[in-house]
Amino acid sequence: MLKTLRNALKIEDIRKKLIFTFLMLVVVRFGSQLPIPGVNRDYFANWFAAQTGDAFNFFDAFTGGSFTSLSVFALGITPYITSSIIMQLLTIAIPKLEEMQKEGEDGRKKIQTISRYLTVGLALVQSIAMTIGFGGRGLLEEVTVPNMIVVVAAMTAGSAFLMWVGEQITENGVGNGISIVLLINIVSTIPDDFVNLYRQFIQGQTILNGVLAAVIILAVILLTVIFVIVLQGGERRIPVQYAKKVQGRKMVGGQSTNIPLKVNTSGVIPVIFASSLMSFPGVIAALAGYTGGDSIGAHILTGLSQSSWCNPDQPIYSLGLLLYIILVVFFAYFYTSITFNPIEISNNMKRQGGFIPGIRPGKPTTEYLSKILNYIVFVGAVGLIIVCIIPIFFSGMFGANVSFGGTSIIIIVGVILETLKQIESQMLVRYYKGFLND
Repeated sequence: MLKTLRNALKIEDIRKKLIFTFLMLVVVRFGSQLPIPGVNRDYFANWFAAQTGDAFNFFDAFTGGSFTSLSVFALGITPYITSSIIMQLLTIAIPKLEEMQKEGEDGRKKIQTISRYLTVGLALVQSIAMTIGFGGRGLLEEVTVPNMIVVVAAMTAGSAFLMWVGEQITENGVGNGISIVLLINIVSTIPDDFVNLYRQFIQGQTILNGVLAAVIILAVILLTVIFVIVLQGGERRIPVQYAKKVQGRKMVGGQSTNIPLKVNTSGVIPVIFASSLMSFPGVIAALAGYTGGDSIGAHILTGLSQSSWCNPDQPIYSLGLLLYIILVVFFAYFYTSITFNPIEISNNMKRQGGFIPGIRPGKPTTEYLSKILNYIVFVGAVGLIIVCIIPIFFSGMFGANVSFGGTSIIIIVGVILETLKQIESQMLVRYYKGFLND
């Protein structure tokens, strides 16, 4: 990684892109410190600290702490992520959008424009819900219509601005802009987490116990990162052979290639879906001011909270972890089914004269691809579950509460690897251009 960055800095074009990306990220972190006018930031920070569940922790990690501090970037980039996921789902359900997607670059731009408008709409709905839900309970310094409009406009504009920053990084920076904005937000919370771990497990201990605790913490983090790297890079390559055919006076075809199927075909999407669905009841209860006391509803909300899982004193709440695992597996299959179509792959291979050695073209190829895909999706889902359960286990057993979990680690590793690949590809393209110019 360091070698790639060192080589990239030697190239003027790529160096300018890296500097531009860095400056954009500085703007993002600077905006994360700008307070929203008319908001009592201390009230919300105290309210958030008093919550026993983790309904908003998942959201706060994605905003880099801007949510708890109620900066102008309080909503973060999550409205754009949500709108992109919604557009992917609608593309499968609505034929018009599916046709638009197949139009190439023009269709992609049209879908991107719709995603932008949808992002602003989602940000507007979320900011209105927060302002109404918390405004009368101390969030607003003055509960007036003009003040509420200012708060809603600030949060909506902040989310739209982050979307613009991400697109600028994609066009003028190193690429992968939205993911990089999300990455810097998550990484910004990690130093505080290490400080908390130090105070909780190392500070005040004997030298031996402190060193042992530090080694265990670093070993767990390192092994998790290595496992995520293996999970993200693992793939099953299905060989494809193309038959030879005569075109004019030339013999073409006959080459061998493969279909790479990633082990983690759906990425981090199943974890995001499952975590969002599990935390949704807690968010609604918090906005409504529901405490529940010792009622059945309160126990259900506690069971849905990740902070209650793997607690040896209250094992009954770990049933929520079982539901979480089921949801991750379900969404892994669901999301893969709408993004990878074995029938379409099989038909395209058949039209181009391709076939899988030992498998007949047509329906047998579709069934073979579906069988392999189901196996790979299950393996990938199990890998995701392992990564996500590790921080949950240590949090429940030892109280090691940190804002970054398995989801954050997957995003961090995935974005870094993808960004490095893009930098390397840009360097390679430049070398080819220089060779052709000579």
